[in-house]
Amino acid sequence: MQPQGDNLAGLSARARRELLKQLILKEQQAGDQRSLTPAMPGAAQAAPAPAPAVPPASNDWSQLPQYRELRERLALLERMGIESPYFQPHEGVTRDTTVIAGRTYINYSSYNYLGLSGDAQVSQAAKDAIDRYGTSVSASRVVSGEKPLHRELEQELAAFLGVEDAVAFVGGHATNETTIGHLVGPRDLILHDALIHNSAAQGALLSGAKRIAFPHNDAEALDRLLAERRGSYQRALIIIEGIYSMDGDSPDLARFIDAKKRHGALLMIDEAHSIGVLGPTGAGLGESSRVVRGEVDIWMGTLSKAFASCGGYIAGSRALVEYLKFTAPGFVYSVGMPPASAAAALAAIRLLRAQPERLVILHQRAALFLRLAKEHGLDTGLSAQSPIIPIIIGGSRECVLLSHRLHQEGINVQPLVHPSVEEHQARLRFFLSSTHTPEQITHTVLTLAHLIREVAGAP
Repeated sequence: MQPQGDNLAGLSARARRELLKQLILKEQQAGDQRSLTPAMPGAAQAAPAPAPAVPPASNDWSQLPQYRELRERLALLERMGIESPYFQPHEGVTRDTTVIAGRTYINYSSYNYLGLSGDAQVSQAAKDAIDRYGTSVSASRVVSGEKPLHRELEQELAAFLGVEDAVAFVGGHATNETTIGHLVGPRDLILHDALIHNSAAQGALLSGAKRIAFPHNDAEALDRLLAERRGSYQRALIIIEGIYSMDGDSPDLARFIDAKKRHGALLMIDEAHSIGVLGPTGAGLGESSRVVRGEVDIWMGTLSKAFASCGGYIAGSRALVEYLKFTAPGFVYSVGMPPASAAAALAAIRLLRAQPERLVILHQRAALFLRLAKEHGLDTGLSAQSPIIPIIIGGSRECVLLSHRLHQEGINVQPLVHPSVEEHQARLRFFLSSTHTPEQITHTVLTLAHLIREVAGAP
């Protein structure tokens, strides 16, 4: 019999808990029974709605809509009778020249800005690291993958950039994705340049934060967005780049720092293409803009371009770096940088500091290419004071054809077409290196100008 009134109070605590469990169970069972019984005796019970039909999943990847869209784009080359310029094996070091299928080409499709990939000292450092540590650190650095080279590299980066500390990641794309995805969340706001790299966009998506793109390099538009939106979010993160790889231009950093301070936001700069390139010593956008480095919260860069290696880094305050090293998923749950990669990057940074003339030559060569291109009426877009010079062609078909014709002439440059850029903005991107010669550059621009007139006149 169920206890009533004072009888319940006389039960032990254990007995009361057991009784309450029984009461809850009975109520759940009664509720289940009521859900199966019509509300009124004799009332017609509505038939349950049929479950929506679910189409069977296809295991045929060739029928995936996204794959079929890719095939349609590649079919453009087939219809034009042009061999695909993508995934062509390069048979040696890619610098000012490269070898494809046994033929030597003048090469403009490499990020080897300072010619340090293939440099004897950098290569020897990588070889020595393999002899000492092997080809892999074989674990996450948190557990047992840490090598002395890792901290040497990070300390060298921090000193080079003028910040407290740095942390090196095994991949450049992963550096942005895991850092942004980890540092901000659904209660935060991310404001990024409209031309920001895919790695940052993916990091923003991963974070769950509200994401808004502002017009390219427009600090005033950013300021207006912050004035309108900042108060609705816990934190706001601004993301810009040092040099934009599509256009070869840079932001006015001081204006972005002003906006960040005015609205209490964080500022992150992706220096994938500007580290080792901008500034009197190659220390990047902060050096070339002459700003206090601590006014930027997060300095990001890659080691795969000017620094002749692979991977990425985050640099800034000691607290930021320590937090990422212990908590960022892309660092904690990933193997550490291979010894050869860490050693190559370390040697490249030290070699740049010892040989600043590489940087001087790089900018001389880039300025020569840009000047000659403009003199011949070529559309170089926004490019200025960087080794990335786009030649905007217009349509994708014409751009692909020009790349093919240049290839026939012994010049390797890749087309960038829709959907990577808008259809009317299809372009050839020329990446200059300090190893290019004035003769190579002059020959390239003259050949390009001639072929553009030829293609424009074709039916």
